[in-house]
Amino acid sequence: MPKSVTRSSKLGTAERAAAIEVLRTKELDILVIGGGIVGTGSALDAATRGLRVGLVEARDWASGTSSRSSKLVHGGIRYLEQLDFRLVREALIERGLLLQRIAPHLVKPVRFLYPLTKPVWERFYIGAGMLLYDLFSYTGGRPPGVPHHRHLTRRQVLRAMPSLKSDAFTGGLTYYDAQVDDARYVANLARTASFYGAHVASRVRVEGFLKVGERVVGVQARDLETDERFEIRARQVVNATGVWTDDTQSMVGERGQFKVRASKGVHLVVPRDRFQSTSVEWLAPTSATPEPTSSSPRYSLRPALFRPASSAVLRPCCSAQARSRVPACLSIPLE
Repeated sequence: MPKSVTRSSKLGTAERAAAIEVLRTKELDILVIGGGIVGTGSALDAATRGLRVGLVEARDWASGTSSRSSKLVHGGIRYLEQLDFRLVREALIERGLLLQRIAPHLVKPVRFLYPLTKPVWERFYIGAGMLLYDLFSYTGGRPPGVPHHRHLTRRQVLRAMPSLKSDAFTGGLTYYDAQVDDARYVANLARTASFYGAHVASRVRVEGFLKVGERVVGVQARDLETDERFEIRARQVVNATGVWTDDTQSMVGERGQFKVRASKGVHLVVPRDRFQSTSVEWLAPTSATPEPTSSSPRYSLRPALFRPASSAVLRPCCSAQARSRVPACLSIPLE
């Protein structure tokens, strides 16, 4: 057993203090800044390669964008239309691994209903894409972990989603992707990295960089619990701070090789009792959505499919500062 493996995934107060002591007194091979999905994944990858790894996060694990994702683990079915088959195949293989091997306790299958509005050609076109989607999911050497797609008649669609207007569609298809508890998944990655020897600590903010000439050799950090300032030395420093990448890079005193521009996704949350559904968890758009731009949504839902029942008011449910940093979260109070 390698000496670097601690075989403890606890991240309590004692473990945090021990990690900070190591960060303060020993030189690391790699220091990762940022406790989101990229940072925790990078720390785990480096730790399992036998490197001495440190991971610091200014707030809590997944407190940024990584806890405000769409919660979907999907193969990117829309990329089939763009002929990006390699991307779809890779994503579907990863989806199967997450469902069956890596995190089956956090990743669950979710069913999509795709209503059809055209009688023949749309069923053939969408059905061919879903068939290809299913075939790619079998190319990883293991079952996909979700059922294959199915064609539905108008009566079957109405039985599955009685709230739909019966004259608004001609039939439908169902297919499966997966849903993940993203914040818990990131926390599990941090614990697993600790299990393999990484020294991880949340509530530790990086406030500057240590440089020898033009080379970064560490960071100046502050423990937000005790307000203690200390230095962390490392041969390599990984900036995994997401939408804060530019802010972190600016502390180095030079412009980075790439610039990150934050994007915002809007999720509409509707109370379940406002529509009837026997088994379908999600409703997919019924018409092709143009490639998203700064002013167009990635996915759309056609209101005409629903029987008019009540009005909806959109209201931001997070602070102005948070909305400028992370995807927006909107609640819909229905009256």
